[in-house]
Amino acid sequence: MHFDLKVILPAIGYLGIAAIVFAESGLLIGFFLPGDSLLFTAGFLASQGVFDIKILAIVCFVCAVVGDSVGYAFGNKLGRKLFQKKDSLLFHQDNLKRAEEFYERHGKKTIILARFMPVVRTFAPIVAGIGTMHYSTFLTYNIIGGFLWAVGVTVAGYFLGQAIPNVDRYLLPIIILIIIGSIAPTAYHILKDPGHRKQIMNMIRKMIKK
Repeated sequence: MHFDLKVILPAIGYLGIAAIVFAESGLLIGFFLPGDSLLFTAGFLASQGVFDIKILAIVCFVCAVVGDSVGYAFGNKLGRKLFQKKDSLLFHQDNLKRAEEFYERHGKKTIILARFMPVVRTFAPIVAGIGTMHYSTFLTYNIIGGFLWAVGVTVAGYFLGQAIPNVDRYLLPIIILIIIGSIAPTAYHILKDPGHRKQIMNMIRKMIKK
């Protein structure tokens, strides 16, 4: 899907982009969506006249903030029930405790930084809602993070598209680098934990046996 964004985005338009940004920001089903590469490619396409950069930036920003707010509300109302079930890689009791402790120490920074980490950005607002972070505090940093991510990445794609002639020839490598750079911190965080490594290996073994 990442590699066809130049074709897909003009077809789905502002509404489709808005739906993807919203889903990835605050819905559990959105963790697999291509947020960073989508924003960058949409910004590039705006530099080519496909989209209006002002409308695009506003749409992405609003959907990112609203999406995170929905995620927070979900976590606040229903999130703890997810951790009452049998432990899994995502919904492990220890993960909840660690998340709450981390938010107590670094909550404000987490809301902003999580925007630039795939998967993490989907779960961060939910965990914030599960924890003890007040919504007013969450909203303030949600707006800051949403602006830096949704507007920043989109505008970066727009200006790069204007500054470099025929940059579309290099769009695929750029998107691959964005994906790798976004996934790397999350992968490192997961793999450095021996317990997570063991769970991942067990999952791989089960898949191989099937």
